[in-house]
Amino acid sequence: MEAEVTQVESNQLKQKPTDESQLGFGDIFTDHMFLANYEDGKGWINPRIVPYGDLSIDPAAMSIHYGQEIFEGLKAYRGKDGGIYLFRPKDNFRRFNISARRMCMAELDVDQAVNWMKQLILLEKAWIPKSEGTSLYIRPTMIATEPHLGVRPSRTYSFFIIIGPVGAYYKEGLDPVKIYVEDFYVRASVGGTGEVKTAGNYAASLLAAEKAKEKGFTQVLWLDAKHLKYIEEVGTMNIFFVIGDEVITAPLSGSILSGITRDSVIQIVRDWGIKVSERSLTIDEVINAAQDGTLKEAFGTGTAAVISPVGQITYKGKDHVVAGRQMGELSQRLYDEIVGIQYGQRPDKRGWVKRID
Repeated sequence: MEAEVTQVESNQLKQKPTDESQLGFGDIFTDHMFLANYEDGKGWINPRIVPYGDLSIDPAAMSIHYGQEIFEGLKAYRGKDGGIYLFRPKDNFRRFNISARRMCMAELDVDQAVNWMKQLILLEKAWIPKSEGTSLYIRPTMIATEPHLGVRPSRTYSFFIIIGPVGAYYKEGLDPVKIYVEDFYVRASVGGTGEVKTAGNYAASLLAAEKAKEKGFTQVLWLDAKHLKYIEEVGTMNIFFVIGDEVITAPLSGSILSGITRDSVIQIVRDWGIKVSERSLTIDEVINAAQDGTLKEAFGTGTAAVISPVGQITYKGKDHVVAGRQMGELSQRLYDEIVGIQYGQRPDKRGWVKRID
């Protein structure tokens, strides 16, 4: 089922960025977007690509009142050979459906969703930046649209995709970031919705993130909701620690996101013959390792930043420097490997990359 296309008039096209070195993240969007609607008994209907613009939604739409909203984030890359590449796109839409099931929302056919996304990207391919470190960010989203006040799942949904050119997610780029360990507020608990990409998880993180930002930190390191003891994730990223000869990340126990980049890192590190563990790790273990010199590196992983090295961890008012505030050897090696695969410049032994043009 191809999307019907309504193109923007040529004299209404937006001006594309001329200086790709100045690209930020999440502020520029292309000329078109994708939309489809869902109705109980009919399924997904009316797939279409239309000029980018405002959505029309009833004030009683259930997404506004009861939080039925999910999203994904992935990128399209312009290779040096001129090709357009996607990185594990089906895995993003499989995760989208996991989020949909948890939030009692309609699921998508993964192959169909990927095809709709490709159709939009190819229409807007002139927007894909070419400079190193840039890409086209893709945001698939679903919202509940039935106008009804009463707590139950909606019977109608809108699915849309918006895209836009981006540069580095953090202003630091690949410079190590400072993270603040939050020991009062919590982001999510086991049994809640922390493991899916739904808007409420991010709303719950805003206050602590703003307080950390006021103190000069880039991100918050979240601890578990029950004990405020075990490492979970960092803001918009999963997090890894290199302690001794072991690479450690939190297990998928129900309160953190199953990151695509996280999974990629685990597979790559194992292939390199390095010990990697998905296990519970306390903040005290991390701080002790920082103090005795066995904490060699720490880095966040995510679609937006890929690999984000950590140069400082602050806990209970005390700063702990990581890797001399430099990007660690493993962090750099992983960044080079994953980005090389994403741009079609390194061998892709796992079939992660899909060239679409």
